[in-house]
Amino acid sequence: MSNLRTLVFFATPPHDCSYLPDREATTMFVDPRANVDKKLYSQLTALGFRRSGSHYYRPHCEHCNACIPVRLKVNDFEPDRGQRRVLRKNDDIECRVVPASYSDAYYALYAHYIEERHSDGDMYPPSREQFVSFLVEGATDSWFIEMRLDGQLVGLAAMDALDDGLSAIYTIFAPELEHRSLGTFAILWQIEEAKRRELPHLYLGYWIRECRKMNYKTRFQPIESLIDGHWRVMQKP
Repeated sequence: MSNLRTLVFFATPPHDCSYLPDREATTMFVDPRANVDKKLYSQLTALGFRRSGSHYYRPHCEHCNACIPVRLKVNDFEPDRGQRRVLRKNDDIECRVVPASYSDAYYALYAHYIEERHSDGDMYPPSREQFVSFLVEGATDSWFIEMRLDGQLVGLAAMDALDDGLSAIYTIFAPELEHRSLGTFAILWQIEEAKRRELPHLYLGYWIRECRKMNYKTRFQPIESLIDGHWRVMQKP
């Protein structure tokens, strides 16, 4: 079994940044041959790593530190007015936690979401292989939250269970229901799920000040950021 002392890391060559224009990015990966169990995965997450399928990574850019790992202290969280509105708007959504797996229904929703909302991104065009390699492969203690409206699948949130919290991996939803703010609803639901499991944190990935798509993360307070190896409460921008 691998541990932090025995892990080997690799860095990618510089490539175009997915979030900030005119910048290059370098990514550090854990050796894919490593045997990463839940304990090690939890330790890596606390150090700022994320999981994408069977890969564990974090930004390792030479001249940029814009990507900041963030997590929410769930027991101190109180929804604001807008978040309470989202909860009321979706009180007819039924949520169910199931093991992360492939199904044609899941993929159909995923493909529809990517085609409608991310046709200009590096996940377009979607494919079944992409869905599996991103959201199913590498699962350790990994789950999907099915969101259903009148029995129909309208949203799917991928999350991992860690020793000290939950990690929100990715959320997809029916684009025609954008007015319901199902992405925000999924985070609010995972906050409550972490409380139910008596876990203190919800890891939300990376926050980038200059990236408008990341702004929603700082609406969840109190949020902590990992700076110089220490988690500190971050003031809302």
